[in-house]
Amino acid sequence: MAKRKKHSRAEIATQGKLQSEIARALGVSVMTLYRWRKAPPGSHPVREADQADGMRGRGDRIAELQLENSRLRRLVTDLLLEKVKLEEVAQRQSSIA
Repeated sequence: MAKRKKHSRAEIATQGKLQSEIARALGVSVMTLYRWRKAPPGSHPVREADQADGMRGRGDRIAELQLENSRLRRLVTDLLLEKVKLEEVAQRQSSIA
């Protein structure tokens, strides 16, 4: 199966050219070109090069977020342990008085 190539909105734009010419230049059918134009702006196709760059950036961001998440988990755990200790001390003091 051939690998699908994704194209940017700029590549899909007609700008006075015939649909058949654009479709031929992109290597897709006229119907595919029509579906791309009809699609909502948020779901536009992305070129493979842009997607690869975005994946590297996302990988770095994910690693950064995982590190931050582990730090926050440790912090929450420490605070919960401190809270439990303070509750125990308060309970002992209330039972003494």
